[in-house]
Amino acid sequence: MRKNVFKVMVMMLFVFVASTTVSKAQMVIDKIDLNIFPAAEKGYKKMVIEVPYSENDKNKKIEFSVGKWMEVDGCNNFNLAGSFEKKDLQGWGYDYYVFKTNGNVASTMMACPDKAKRNLFVSAQPETVRYNGRMPIVIYVPEGYEAQFKIYSTDGDTYRAAEVREKKK
Repeated sequence: MRKNVFKVMVMMLFVFVASTTVSKAQMVIDKIDLNIFPAAEKGYKKMVIEVPYSENDKNKKIEFSVGKWMEVDGCNNFNLAGSFEKKDLQGWGYDYYVFKTNGNVASTMMACPDKAKRNLFVSAQPETVRYNGRMPIVIYVPEGYEAQFKIYSTDGDTYRAAEVREKKK
C-alpha cells in the first residue's frame, strides 16, 4: 500500500514538473516575421539569434561573433579579419548586421612544436548589444562562417566612479 502511495506521489510530482516546464517554454513571445528582412545576398546566409523574454532583459547583454572552426596549433591566439556593418531595416525601425571579411587570419607567432593541434572557433572582434527578448538579432554572414553568441547578465547593481581631483599648482 505504501509503495503505491509513493508511486502516485512521484507520478504527480513528475506531472507538475513537466507542466511547469511546458508553461515556461510557452512564455517565449513570438518574434517578428523574419521575412521582412532582405534575402541574403549571393555568397551570404541569414542567421538569427533569438532569446527568451524575461523581466530582467535590462540587466543583460548579448555578445555575438562570426568565425569558423579551424585546426590550429596548440599555443597561439588567432583572430579573423572582418567587421560588422549595422544597417537599418527601412520603414520598420529594426537593425540588422552584415559581417564582411576577406578571410585573413592573424595570430601570435609563438613556437610550440611539442603542442598538439586543436580545433578552435576563430572569430573576429565581437559585437555587444542590448539583450532584447522581444526582438531577434539578424546577421548576414559569408557562406562557410557561422555566428555564435554569449549572454552576459548582472545583478542590476549600479556603481559610481570615483572622481580624481587634481592638485592645484
